Amino acid sequence: MQFKDIIGQVNIKSKLIKTVKDNRISHAQLFVGPQGSGKLAMAIAFAQYINCKNRTEVDSCGECSSCKKYEKFIHPDLHFVFPVIKNGSIKPVSDSYLQNWRDKLTDNPYFTYNSWLISLGTENKQAQIYSDESNEIIKKLNFKTYEAEYKAMIIWLPEKMNISASNKLLKILEEPPEKTLFILVSDDYNKIITTIISRTQLIRFNKIDDESLKIALQNRYKDLSYEQITDAVNLSQGNYFQAIEQIETSENRKENFEYFIKLMRLAYQRNIIDLTELVDDIHKLGRERQKNLLIYMNNIIRENFIINIRNNQKIILNSDERIFSEKFSKFINYKNIEDLHNEINLAFSHIERNGNAKIIFMDFAIKLIYILRK
Repeated sequence: MQFKDIIGQVNIKSKLIKTVKDNRISHAQLFVGPQGSGKLAMAIAFAQYINCKNRTEVDSCGECSSCKKYEKFIHPDLHFVFPVIKNGSIKPVSDSYLQNWRDKLTDNPYFTYNSWLISLGTENKQAQIYSDESNEIIKKLNFKTYEAEYKAMIIWLPEKMNISASNKLLKILEEPPEKTLFILVSDDYNKIITTIISRTQLIRFNKIDDESLKIALQNRYKDLSYEQITDAVNLSQGNYFQAIEQIETSENRKENFEYFIKLMRLAYQRNIIDLTELVDDIHKLGRERQKNLLIYMNNIIRENFIINIRNNQKIILNSDERIFSEKFSKFINYKNIEDLHNEINLAFSHIERNGNAKIIFMDFAIKLIYILRK
C-alpha cells in the first residue's frame, strides 16, 4: 500500500512524510475519523514508507523487497490486531483469522466493521479484541525485528478491546520496545480508555473530499456515466466503501425508489385495492429486502423533510430522487414527520421479529393514508 493509493487526505500524507524526514516518528499514533475515509489504508502506507529501502520524497518505492511484502501484507515485521469472534476451539486472536484479513485488505482496505463481520460469516455476533490478543502483542514485540528498521503494530478498532486487553496494551505503550510503531485506527475513539488515548499522538481524518472520491470512482468504474458517479459521490458522503456499495447495489436502490413512489401515491389517493396488490408484491421480497426497503424509506423521508423546511444541509439523493422530491417534499412536514418515522421503525421491528410481512405492510399502508393528509 503506497500513499498514492490513498484517496484524498493530502494534508495527512504530507504531515506523516515530514515526521519521517525530520526523524520525529511518534511511537504510538491514533488515527481517528469517519468510516471509509482511508485510515487503515493510510496506516499501512505509512508503515510501508517508514520501512521502504528506497523511499522517495513523497512515497515508498513499491519495488524493494520490503515494499513487495507489504503489498501482500506478509512482511514479518508488520503485525495486525483486529476484532475477532469466539468460535469453538479456534483461539480468539487475530492470527487465527489472518488469511481472512489479508483477503479483505486485498479486496478493499476501506471496509467497515459490519462488512468484516459478514466476511467472517457472523453478522449476528459481535467481534472483540480479547485479552489473549494482548499477550500475543507483547510476545511479538519482544522479539527483534526480522529485516525492517521498525516493527509496525496496526490495531484496527481498538475501541473493541475488552478492559483486560486494554490494560495490558497500556503497559506496553508506556514502555515500548525500541523501534516499535503502534498505529491505532479508530472509528469511535471516545470508547477507548483515556489512559491509552493520552499515550498516543492523535491524527484526525476528515471525510474524503468529493473531487478525490469522484476521480477514484471514475478510475474503478470506467463504464459508468458522469451522472452515476456524481450520484454515488453525493450519496456516500465522503465514504469510499459506501460509494462502492451505492454503485454495486444501485438496482436495489432503484427498486426501493419505485416501491416508495407507488406506496406514497396510492396511499395519498386512498387506493386500497392497488395498495393491497402492492403489499402482496412487497411480501414476496424476503425479510432482508423488506428491512432494506424500510431503511430506504426512512432515509428518503428524512431528506424530503429537509428539503421542505429549507434546511441548508446537503441533500443525500440521486438525480431521479431529487426530481421526484421537488414535488413530493411538500407532503412531509412538522405535523407528520415523527409519525412517519415511528411507523416505519415499528414495521421494521416487527419484520425483524419474524412478523407476518403482509399484515405489517398493510397496516403501515393504511396508517400512511391518514399520516400523509396531516
